[in-house]
Amino acid sequence: MTTGSDIEIEQEELWERWRCEVDKGQSKERIDKYLAEHMTNTSRNRIQTAADAGNVWVNGKAVASNYRVKPGDVIQVLLDHEPHDYTITPENIPLDIVYEDEDVLVVNKPAGLVVHPGHGNYEHTLLNALAFYFGDKIDMNDPEIGLVHRIDKDTSGLLLIAKTPEAKTNLGKQFFDHTTERSYNALVWGTFAEESGTIEGALARDNRDRTIYRVWDVEECPQAKEAITHWRVLERFPYVTLVECRLETGRTHQIRVHMKHIGHPLFADDKYGGMEILKGLRTQKYKQYIENCFALCPRQVLHARTLGFTHPRTGERMHFDSEWPADMSALIAKWRAYEPNTL
Repeated sequence: MTTGSDIEIEQEELWERWRCEVDKGQSKERIDKYLAEHMTNTSRNRIQTAADAGNVWVNGKAVASNYRVKPGDVIQVLLDHEPHDYTITPENIPLDIVYEDEDVLVVNKPAGLVVHPGHGNYEHTLLNALAFYFGDKIDMNDPEIGLVHRIDKDTSGLLLIAKTPEAKTNLGKQFFDHTTERSYNALVWGTFAEESGTIEGALARDNRDRTIYRVWDVEECPQAKEAITHWRVLERFPYVTLVECRLETGRTHQIRVHMKHIGHPLFADDKYGGMEILKGLRTQKYKQYIENCFALCPRQVLHARTLGFTHPRTGERMHFDSEWPADMSALIAKWRAYEPNTL
């Protein structure tokens, strides 16, 4: 258990959960004032906004910003990440808009487009495209609006953007509480004995290569975060399988790491071993066939196919579906036409 002077941060995509226990000698004071004094670089106004949205809890129950803390209280707060120290400039990058209203925007992101500016990618991102699309109507540098979740640069598919602070807070809580629905289609190496299954494995960065993640035993790596992926077979081919993956949690690289962990790396995933010929024949013709497949879809074959959430204003349950992009469609068609005996 942490104390007020040692606050623990738990990250879930673009959100942070702050957790602390009030010190024994603490006098009673408003919780917004207490947290503003103890949480680094967090304003009292930001905490009040979180409390108004029901995202400040004491001993498991939501409280208002005027709640007075007492010794032994266990406090949890859900906040979006602080803004970065660079400006998002508008860029005229085409957007495939699936749905839009005054509160939310759903886009179909192409593979190759970075979602958010970061180290080595300060421009030509989805947020730069959104800044151009919204113009003066919405400021994409405002941390209280924008992305609710992310997908990798070379993953295609559906992404949800909040257009108001209220929408972002509401949707962020849905993602944190795992009440959203997200499914991905992936082509992976190898065949499965079963038709479906669940992968449970806590994730953290690899201690030898900090650019990738791996499954850890939490006793060996206490900071590893719980991750759960449900999968089922959609279509079987001789040496690869098309699967659907449904996320119960949303960790960085989760599907890619989990599939590698059970011996089925994503096809053409260079970070997690999918660019090697892991299954199949030893003939030169087969090797050339796989090289042609890699050239046809030169990125991990992963597509964010469906997205479901509760509309932050109306309470209506929303559901969206995205067809495979051209590179993935062509690759699947090539495998459907594959005949092992000819190679």
